[in-house]
Amino acid sequence: MHLIIAEKHIAAKRIANILAPKKLKQVRVSGVDTYEFGSEEDKKIFIGLSGHIVKLDFPKAYNNWQKVESKELIDAEIITASTQVKIVSALKKLGKQATQVTIATDYDREGELIGVEALEILKNVNSELKFDRVHYSAITPKEIEEAFSNSTKIDFNLADAGHSRQVIDLVWGASLTRYISLAAGRLGNMFLSVGRVQSPTLALIVEREKEREAFVPKPYWELSANLETAKGETFQVEHKTSRFWNKEEVDEILQKLGDLATVSSITTSTKTDKPPTPFNTTEFISAASSIGFTAANAMRIAESLYMNGFISYPRTDNTVYPESIDMRTQIEVFSKGPFKEYAKKLLEQKELKPTRGKKETTDHPPIYPASLAKKSELNEQEWKVYELVVRRFFATFAEPAQWQTIKARFDIDSEEFKANGARLVVPGWRWYYHYNAPEDRLLPELQEGDELKVLNKEVQAKETQPPGRYGQGRLIRIMEELGLGTKATRHEIISKLYSRAYIHGNPLQPTKTAYAVVEALEKFAPTISKHDMTSKLEVDMDRIAEGEIPEEEVLSESREMLELMFNDLEGNKEDITESLRAGLREDKIIGVCSKCKSNLMVMRSRKGSRFIGCEGYPDCNFALPLPRGGKVIVTDKICEDHDLYHITIINSGKRPWKLGCPQCNFEEWQKTQEEEKQKQGTDKDKERPKTINDISGIGKVTAEKLTDAGICSVDDLCTADAIELAKVTSIPVKKLKKWQSEID
Repeated sequence: MHLIIAEKHIAAKRIANILAPKKLKQVRVSGVDTYEFGSEEDKKIFIGLSGHIVKLDFPKAYNNWQKVESKELIDAEIITASTQVKIVSALKKLGKQATQVTIATDYDREGELIGVEALEILKNVNSELKFDRVHYSAITPKEIEEAFSNSTKIDFNLADAGHSRQVIDLVWGASLTRYISLAAGRLGNMFLSVGRVQSPTLALIVEREKEREAFVPKPYWELSANLETAKGETFQVEHKTSRFWNKEEVDEILQKLGDLATVSSITTSTKTDKPPTPFNTTEFISAASSIGFTAANAMRIAESLYMNGFISYPRTDNTVYPESIDMRTQIEVFSKGPFKEYAKKLLEQKELKPTRGKKETTDHPPIYPASLAKKSELNEQEWKVYELVVRRFFATFAEPAQWQTIKARFDIDSEEFKANGARLVVPGWRWYYHYNAPEDRLLPELQEGDELKVLNKEVQAKETQPPGRYGQGRLIRIMEELGLGTKATRHEIISKLYSRAYIHGNPLQPTKTAYAVVEALEKFAPTISKHDMTSKLEVDMDRIAEGEIPEEEVLSESREMLELMFNDLEGNKEDITESLRAGLREDKIIGVCSKCKSNLMVMRSRKGSRFIGCEGYPDCNFALPLPRGGKVIVTDKICEDHDLYHITIINSGKRPWKLGCPQCNFEEWQKTQEEEKQKQGTDKDKERPKTINDISGIGKVTAEKLTDAGICSVDDLCTADAIELAKVTSIPVKKLKKWQSEID
């Protein structure tokens, strides 16, 4: 028997359907669906995993945070534990019968490790197994058939690189998280997460926020005028000095300006707008972010589209299409359907020459549409992502766009003003890929020497702005540049920062908790907050994958780094505790109590429930309620009516709940409760029905049924046993009880 192992159930089913000459047979093994075809002598069975089916962990003896020192985890034994008991059981059962195994998981570091994890389980029950590996970049008939016709060997070095990442992240994350959480007194669900990639990434966000806070706005003034042509067309011009830093200077110029402007020069030119390069993971996330998708959501949807055969593998660094893909054939796929107009236009070209990015790898091609999807096959979000990929693919083959640009200069009483115009004259690639396209900036038809009427002059007072916060797409670009994480993990790191309540909003804004953790690390263990260390480990893991160095050498080096870091931490334990607790306290302050002017804080009662309470207790007992679940994020937005910070509640797997001002929220709740009471009172004041026929929902036929059952009056119905009455009349119990409640 030949066993084929895919990374997910849906992938196993699709691959089996592609390779099966006839209809598949679905067989349940240990509670797991498998798919098979072929005779008993040549049977092929396909099974899908659920990503990693085992995980690395420490023995149970290390689980007690209070008894086991954080530093002990550095050299602690690491064990493997099953996370998918049914799948492991199915593998063992099938492994005993199999003679050959083909690993068909995704081809990257994680996919190779996932395949090797499954292989080791199989070899433990059948050491005689033969095994091979297939590589593919899209789950389409052509790719899958070619992959299974050209199987190769498992890359154990690549799997070792993935395994080393797991070990390093476990040891660093667990030991540092435990140490910092204990120092801060934050245990249970409130623990403070620290990680090899997570912490330097968080430090980037905090550093940008500090730059914004330290920024001192500088005032400046802009001078503009509105002009009118002889034909009555109006437009705005700006003074050649974009920003005046001296108010007296701009006022002096304003005083001398008259009511007549002259066109002093007109310069027309053409600007070439080159088509974009193919999508790799970072470019895809950035583009998806610009149309409203979070990094995690974009990758989740891309993964689903890949598994269903609609796009190629979405985790890739490559920005150069390989020659192995027949581009004309791939575009011809879209000659029918919603993109046919674009496909046919591209196919008119004699030579299809795509753009090339700076990064070229051999594992996977750039992200491209692998097959034609119907809009009815996808939900709204999936279609938006799919269309983004299709249009980007088309754009890489298209001609450059051409813009006609106009630079006009004007003289108003010897002061030079300017206006620039641009018009798209050759759409080129922008016809295919319309996202974030700049709009035409049109100027009236002007000739040098034309005289124009000055309708008005305007001076605008402005201030320089602080650097903007990072959006998710921008942050992922920076992480890539600094070597933080991989194409497969960067979006997960950002999601983790959200779930840990370190950041909120988009663009990303750090909480006071994030400040406290980053500042403590930067002061007492700066290595963990900088990208240099984790970048070096990433390079070392790449070297493991290339077979240049053994995994154990990198693991040993990483433990030595961690030992040195703990020496710094333990030498400053009291200072770290004080620094963390002071910072964490700030993240609980909601505002000032209107009664006694003490701080209002997020607090917990003796029974564990949360509320906003006054530090002036017991002299002041002012309090506001909070939702039971979720993490409370105190934002920097302040209520104009109550001077309290707005709060947001974060629940894992759900959209953040922007609760707003807690006082406003409480008053709104009170108002709703009062309205509900009044409504109930009004309902009770309604006149009681006099006869059965007066009750809403009881017609002639139903009234006869009730009469036959001995229910002749409203009081009879009110006192009757609804269950027994239902048996006699065949009227649903629920309906009878509803009528009884309405009478009461």
